[in-house]
Amino acid sequence: MKPGEGLSDVTRSQRAAGAMGIARVGQRGRSIGEILIEAGRLESDGAAKIGLMQRELGLHFGEAAMKLGLLKLADIEFALARQFEYPYLTADDTSIAPELVSAFRPFGAVAEQLRSLRTRLLMSLLTEAKTPRSIAVVSGSAGEGRSFVAANLAIVFSQMGERTLLIDADLRKPRQHLLFRLDNRQGLSNVLLGRAHFECIASVPQFQDLSILTAGSTAPNPQELLSWPAFPAVLRDAVGSFDVVIVDTPPAGASADAQIIASRTGSAVLVARAEQSDARTLRRVRAALRESGAHLIGSVLNGA
Repeated sequence: MKPGEGLSDVTRSQRAAGAMGIARVGQRGRSIGEILIEAGRLESDGAAKIGLMQRELGLHFGEAAMKLGLLKLADIEFALARQFEYPYLTADDTSIAPELVSAFRPFGAVAEQLRSLRTRLLMSLLTEAKTPRSIAVVSGSAGEGRSFVAANLAIVFSQMGERTLLIDADLRKPRQHLLFRLDNRQGLSNVLLGRAHFECIASVPQFQDLSILTAGSTAPNPQELLSWPAFPAVLRDAVGSFDVVIVDTPPAGASADAQIIASRTGSAVLVARAEQSDARTLRRVRAALRESGAHLIGSVLNGA
């Protein structure tokens, strides 16, 4: 069974995608004017006025539209995203948490920084043959933005068409099901116990290339669960089914869970928060990652 098959999430995903009018196929080749008219953001007579100014002044469609006051920059960004099949959500969408800035503000500074991080990670994955395509996102302490970075990084990978799986391996205080508004009754802990399989991976209706494996039922022995042979087996299956696997972890300074996870993924990104993270803790985490055999392929100074 392929990841996500047999889930009620799949049917719900398709209904939600249709209801929100998310661009999937067939938008390439359509003009910005056509897309905006269909979306109800522009009248046909307005499009005609814009076209006339375009021809008279030699402007792009968006430039002419904004000069006439018929469209705002957000409208142009919306149409371009549809035209290039680049999914994102409008500010009034409540289907996922507003912390997922890559979904709501894909043209903003934070999303651009995340795309830069994505590029660096891809270069590492492409140029270093031994670098696995599973990446643990690690931080020293709670509150440094580790889950924020993991979730948004998974979104920007999916936005470029990479089949992306986000695994919440924080079995102590998971957050990904809250960010993506998902059911957490079954997830990674249940898979590790052999009580569930990949059918509990949820597809994200807003992003057709993004899937989530939540943390699942609360376990009294998270470190032991992650140490079992079942966890690397899950990662091997995931890497075989997805292009990129992003793994959220518990704070590395509080337990050895993150070190265990990074030893299994083989690569890690270290997250720190400006004016909050402790330099000594970060040095200990870096040393622990090296000891685990994980390759540190990126670091993030989170100011969000």
